[in-house]
Amino acid sequence: MTFLALDVGNTRLKWALYDAPRVGARLLAHGAQFLENIEKLSEGDWADLPSPKWVMGCVVAGDAVKRRVEEQLELWDVAPQWVVSSSEEAGVVNGYDHPARLGTDRWVAVIGARQRLLSQGPRRPCVVVMVGTAVTVEAIDIDGRFLGGIILPGHGIMLRALESGTAGLHVPTGDVRDFPTNTSDALTSGGTFAIAGAVQRMVENLQKYSGYAPVCYMTGGAGWKMAPSMSTPVELVESLIFDGLLEIADRRLAPA
Repeated sequence: MTFLALDVGNTRLKWALYDAPRVGARLLAHGAQFLENIEKLSEGDWADLPSPKWVMGCVVAGDAVKRRVEEQLELWDVAPQWVVSSSEEAGVVNGYDHPARLGTDRWVAVIGARQRLLSQGPRRPCVVVMVGTAVTVEAIDIDGRFLGGIILPGHGIMLRALESGTAGLHVPTGDVRDFPTNTSDALTSGGTFAIAGAVQRMVENLQKYSGYAPVCYMTGGAGWKMAPSMSTPVELVESLIFDGLLEIADRRLAPA
């Protein structure tokens, strides 16, 4: 039963085709497309794929984008299941004040992180960082409860805000430096250190709360850029949302 997992973010649609809807399934193909090019999927990236028997995804880009994705899925005449954040799923309890208002990408990533954590050894608390258009930093306790998280602007948004609000500044192509000595490096380093500092604070908060040093997973399109500049150890996991979708699918298919 081939399984197509979809992650429809604010900028890009990421997809991965697996040979089955289960944890540990073999990856057959994967790719990404900017949202403005979604209409190219059925005749481009997806044209030669085997027909998936099940499609599941999370979407944060809004209903209009979701409809455009569904139109492309007509290629295989298969209706997707869109994950909705809930009070509990796949062994994770949602501690958000209003569970359904938690972004589905955040919820699925938390589920993927919990599954990955349990597969690696003894239970530990966990911090999940997604670095994309926006940055989210989530905390999961040792029992699998999502305690809450923070949202801050992604690097690009920070730089554009400075460019629009400060005379003479332009979006730079600078480098991250410990002690920047030019404006481009100062802006690039400032955005990077802001994100790194937010992650470090959440790690400290969770360690104080739980009494254990948390594992920290980082994912998202810009995660590879951030990971080298982190002040706390992180494991870069590009497939965290897909891991979460596989875990959800696996649980939903399991016999009662």
